[in-house]
This record gives sequence, structure tokens and C-alpha cells, in this order.
Amino acid sequence: MAEVIRINENTWRVEDGMVRFFVLEGMEKALMIDSGMTTPNAMDIAKTVTKKPLELLNTHADRDHISGNGAFEFCYMSPAEEGNYGMKGSGAAIRPIKEGDVLDLGDRPLEIIDIPGHTPGSVAILDVNARVLFSGDSVQSGTIYMFGPFRNLADYIPSMQKLCTYRNRFDVIYPSHGAFPVEPALIEKLIGGAREILDGKAQGEVKELFGNQVIHYQFPYAGFFCELK
Repeated sequence: MAEVIRINENTWRVEDGMVRFFVLEGMEKALMIDSGMTTPNAMDIAKTVTKKPLELLNTHADRDHISGNGAFEFCYMSPAEEGNYGMKGSGAAIRPIKEGDVLDLGDRPLEIIDIPGHTPGSVAILDVNARVLFSGDSVQSGTIYMFGPFRNLADYIPSMQKLCTYRNRFDVIYPSHGAFPVEPALIEKLIGGAREILDGKAQGEVKELFGNQVIHYQFPYAGFFCELK
């Protein structure tokens, strides 16, 4: 069963097994960031903590982030994610967002940052006034999936470098997996790990995951599941 945890007076996280999603409230409306893995009732869950009109934004379209999408008429999502989303048959129509767009919930502006790599349309969301970065799967202390369709480790590195250019605008990161929260210094560590993998310097272990043979690279701060070459 999903567990709702209040972060502050206008922000909640919903722990849904190994993934989490978020509810943010502004003066005029509320926004859910992702809709969970086993929570087709995610909208109902969100409405237990806010009475404001509720919208949905997806950081990306992996299955563990969209289980509640069908209850919404539309979801904010990068159009680059359309192929990934379309494979799931997940209901809510895409309302496109792009780098630099700002969704204002009413005295709570949220800025979109494109961070392709984990998926083509992965985005991070900067809660401008709160100085918080919602990172989806791309920045986390767990294991980042980089195998199968739509993944691109080479694209991931410049995306993380881009996040570093925003470093003076956020103090903490709220990821969708792993420890909560995480420190911004994790971004540089992830860049280093991804470079080691691409340069052939990292030691990995072959594992089976969901019927796929993958290489697991485990670093002290996080891990990556990558294609078996």
C-alpha cells in the first residue's frame, strides 16, 4: 500500500514500493509528479492531501511512473518521450513541455529541464522558490537503468553536466528511487561513474534482470544496469 509522507506544508511524497511520486501544491492548483507503479488510484491519493485542481507531470514514461495516468485527461510530458509512452498504452494525452517552460501553480513556479539519457524525454523539475530539484530516475542513489530501448548512456553525461550549470539554484534533490533526499554532489559522482563505464574502466557483473542479460556496475554512491556487449 502506498504511504503518503508530508515533506512540508505544501509538498508530499508518496512511497509506492521501490518508487516514489510527489504532490506539490501552489496557491491556485496542485501538481502530481509521476503517478506510481502500483497506484492506478494515484489521483485519489493526491486528493487526500490537496483540494486544489490537480494536474499531472511525468518525468518520463517508464511503467513504474505512469500507473495512475489513466485517470487524467492529459499529462505534461516531453514529446521526445512519446515512443516510450506509446508502448505502454497509458491513457492520458501528452501536453508537451520543453526546456525552459515554467508551470506556475500559483506563487510556485516549476521550471522544466531536459535531461535525456535514461530515456529520450526524461526531465527534471526545478521548484524555483523552494530551491529543490525533482530528478526522476536520472539522479538517485539506487540503480539507474541504462539497458533496452530508449536508453543512451552517452546522452546521459551531458544531461548531468547541464544540471551542474543549475547548481546555484537548488540545495537538495528529490529523486524517484533510492535514498531521500540526496545531495547535489551526487551529480558529479554519477558523471564520473558513467564516464568510467563508457571508457571501459569500470568493473561490472553480468546479471539477469527481467529476462535480460545486463551488466551491473556498482559504485559506492549508486549503480547502473547497462547493455551486455
